[in-house]
Amino acid sequence: MKKPIIFILVFLTIVLLRHPLFSEDIDGAVLQQFKRSFSDVKVDEFRKTDVDGMYEIVNNGRILYYLARNNYIFSGSIWSSAKVNITRERESEVFTKNAKEIPLDKGIKIGDGKDIVYEFTNPDCLYCREASKYFAQKKNVTRYVFFIPILSYGESEKKIKYIICAKDREKAYEEVMTGRLDGKNIEVCTDGNALKFYSEQQNIIERLGISSTPQFLVNGKHVSGANIPMLERFLKKE
Repeated sequence: MKKPIIFILVFLTIVLLRHPLFSEDIDGAVLQQFKRSFSDVKVDEFRKTDVDGMYEIVNNGRILYYLARNNYIFSGSIWSSAKVNITRERESEVFTKNAKEIPLDKGIKIGDGKDIVYEFTNPDCLYCREASKYFAQKKNVTRYVFFIPILSYGESEKKIKYIICAKDREKAYEEVMTGRLDGKNIEVCTDGNALKFYSEQQNIIERLGISSTPQFLVNGKHVSGANIPMLERFLKKE
């Protein structure tokens, strides 16, 4: 009988001395133990941490932790004594690596500048619209847009499919992100190729483990949220 996954929100303060938190050594026996106990958890990466008996698991972009002695798995944030969220930094590192591997032809291309931006967004998210407005003023940017439908935003999926179905996707994106379709009846998309494109984008989002918007990769640097000062810092000076 499989043991249930126990998710415990844990905030650990760890004093880092001479060694980094994570080592590259993989304990094969522990990995096999984990797979036997939690066969339903996909393991993208599995490695030992500097916390005795604790291992890090990368699961679709998420960071989980495994206590081998107790055979428990949990999620949470590990903080250093310098008040650095090490878990979040690691998630950002994983996101950056995985995002760089996605095929850009699966994104909607906007612009033709030297700055390369991967944009993961939702059409009804106010922070996403704020970031979109910021990028619309930048002339030296090429954006590759990937959409995340969020159920709490009622019309977001229809709006995403409206953009993907449009002959001029860039124009449709601008219409949606500036609110011109808010409250209006949106025609249901039935185009097979467009719906396939939509499905391919959702597969990418699932692999990246994105659960909040907006997210960006700006010239290879991860930015979470509509952090305009950080976006500005990572763009090349025009």
